[in-house]
Amino acid sequence: MKSYIFFLLLFVLVLWACSQPSPSTISTSKKGMIKITIMYPTGDSSSFDMDYYSQKHMPMVARLLGDSLKFLEIDKGLSGRTPDEPSPYMAIGYLYFDQLSAYQNSFGPHSKTILNDIPNYTDVQPILQISEVLE
Repeated sequence: MKSYIFFLLLFVLVLWACSQPSPSTISTSKKGMIKITIMYPTGDSSSFDMDYYSQKHMPMVARLLGDSLKFLEIDKGLSGRTPDEPSPYMAIGYLYFDQLSAYQNSFGPHSKTILNDIPNYTDVQPILQISEVLE
C-alpha cells in the first residue's frame, strides 16, 4: 500500500512539473533589457507557416541562444487598425536579453543556422529592430 501511495504522489508531482511553463515562455521584461523584434511584413503573395515558426523555428532559436535568451514571444497578425484592414505584419517575434552583448555573443555563432531556416516557414525578408526596454 505504501508503494502505491508513493507512486501516486510521484505521478502527480510529474504531471504538475510538466504543466509548469518553461522559463523561456514567461514574460518578465524589465527596464534596460534588450528586445530584438523580428517583423514579417504582409505582402500580396507572401506566405508564412505559423506552426513551423512557433513549434520548430523559435524553439530551435531558443535552444541555440541558450541561457542568454531570457524569454521570447510570438505575435500572429490578425488585422490592421480596423477588423477589415489586413495586418501590416503576418507575425512578429520578440527575443529578450539582459544586455546587447548577450544577444551578439549568442546569435553570432548560430546566425547561419538560424537564417538558413527562414525559407522553411516564409518567403518574406524579415525586418529586425534592436530596442532597449524603457518600461
